[in-house]
Amino acid sequence: MSRIGRQPITIPSGVDLRVDGSRVTVKGPRGTLEQSFHPDMRLVLQDGSLRVERPTDERQHRSLHGLTRTLIANMVEGVTNGFEKRLEIVGVGYRAALKGSDLEMALGFSHSVPFPAPQGIEFEVPAPNRITIRGIDKQLVGEVAAEIRKIRKPEPYKGKGIRYEGEYVRKKAGKAAKGAA
Repeated sequence: MSRIGRQPITIPSGVDLRVDGSRVTVKGPRGTLEQSFHPDMRLVLQDGSLRVERPTDERQHRSLHGLTRTLIANMVEGVTNGFEKRLEIVGVGYRAALKGSDLEMALGFSHSVPFPAPQGIEFEVPAPNRITIRGIDKQLVGEVAAEIRKIRKPEPYKGKGIRYEGEYVRKKAGKAAKGAA
């Protein structure tokens, strides 16, 4: 049995979880998430918890077991607490600011880079060189963070660019000066 798939998902008070065949809808204080799962996975709702059961020990069913359980657990976590990713901007003159609900960044290009907030995502700029991305969908929060980081990845010589908070960027030595011949 999958160690992760075996664990039941406890449903906190204030969260409404509905199972309709292979479609799961989770409603909570922060919003609603809905997703379809593989029809082979059995979802058993009882005593304020949800269990995911697999029909056989085939390789595909074993891999889907833990995945399904984790995705549903992330949905429950998202509608109760939400998810956030933090980015750092490193570089002289590199900064970010909020323009309405959208993000406006100066990243060393000849123009500022606008980044519109997708549905269900909110940005916060606590400092000009810090960006916080919040939302209830873990996958969407991570994807938006990756898209923003992709605009100006950290470069290996000076480390300038956008990086995840706490991300380590290995620096390269650069050119060595020519010696006298």
